[in-house]
Amino acid sequence: MSRKKKTALLSVALSATMLASAFPAIAAPATLDVEVNGKKIEFASNAPIAQDGTTFVPLESTSKALNLSLQDAKNGTITAVIDGKQVTLQAKPKTIGGVTYVPVRIIGEAAGYEVRWDAASRTIELTSKIVKEGGKGFLWEVKNGGNTIYLVGSMHIADDSFYPLHPSFEEAFAESDYLAVEVDITSANESDVQKLVEKLGSYQDGTTLKDHISAETYKQLGEILVKNNLKADALDKFKPWVVETTIATLKSMEAGYQSTVGIDLHFIQKAMERKIPVIELETYESQLTMFNSFSKDLQEANLKTTLDNFELVDESVDQMADMWKKGDDAALLKFTESMSVNEEYRKAMLDDRNIAMAAKIDGFLKGTEKAEYFVVVGAAHYLGDTGIVKLLQDKGYTVTRK
Repeated sequence: MSRKKKTALLSVALSATMLASAFPAIAAPATLDVEVNGKKIEFASNAPIAQDGTTFVPLESTSKALNLSLQDAKNGTITAVIDGKQVTLQAKPKTIGGVTYVPVRIIGEAAGYEVRWDAASRTIELTSKIVKEGGKGFLWEVKNGGNTIYLVGSMHIADDSFYPLHPSFEEAFAESDYLAVEVDITSANESDVQKLVEKLGSYQDGTTLKDHISAETYKQLGEILVKNNLKADALDKFKPWVVETTIATLKSMEAGYQSTVGIDLHFIQKAMERKIPVIELETYESQLTMFNSFSKDLQEANLKTTLDNFELVDESVDQMADMWKKGDDAALLKFTESMSVNEEYRKAMLDDRNIAMAAKIDGFLKGTEKAEYFVVVGAAHYLGDTGIVKLLQDKGYTVTRK
């Protein structure tokens, strides 16, 4: 894997799920909600706009959520590819604040969705008229003594194109008695998490970021922040690991990927609906402490890589999303192995955590309850010589790819 793909690492492949809600706010809330097949579209700073009874939505992010490939948008028409066919939409675009907007009903219906307005929740609901089968993803099964464990490799951020998931996921979850995740992002008090980030991720000795990284890296960061309508010193109080994840999250949000649509949260919400217990394999504090324990050199190196490849983050996340949807084990293994370039990084992010999580899964398998567990953790934790699959095999279990 090339270095550019690492820019999306913390927020996509591993356990930065909780960081998006804990870091500095960078997106304005939308006045109206738009849902595609029950999943809310996150529009970042460009919210839907209602004018004269018509709701206009940002063209680029909405097209992505509808799996509609844009070709052109000018002269009062929009040319796009839908289901492999080029079509022309008779929807006159509007340009507002440099962003192209189109009527949601016209673009939704052209893409094959039924469009409805829910006045109570102020939500525009787009429902596909064609039932799609979602991506293959990563799913394994382990059995022992009447206990069954389903191991799911997650992408912590996603978009609506991931859904509906492949039936194998929903069928396995329907049979499960417990859901296990890295952290339950719905259970923590947001204020407490913010305080924890402030405590661990900001300087307490009167110094600022500028005092801890090179002048070149600091200048590069400031230029990117200014280009994104933030002050050059907006993140000065935070340590490099916080800044890196904030910057990567900013760019992935622009590309339409959100933790609110991630595989983890999808099943946490379903567990709440079914009223089944959610087990945390880790804690907010343990994950944040891990990031904070990175050496000064590693923190700046990771930040520099993210800054160098800022404009490529969306491309990297697209590639990882494609890997997940295809269930490409070879690509996942290659991605995981790329993390071994830096021993400190690999040991903290993967090796130590894999051992701890595999031990807890081993405990589930040896339990006397004869229960079924649905375990959802970052996909990069499973493969390789120190991955959870190998660790369980070394304990004598048969792990079956589904």
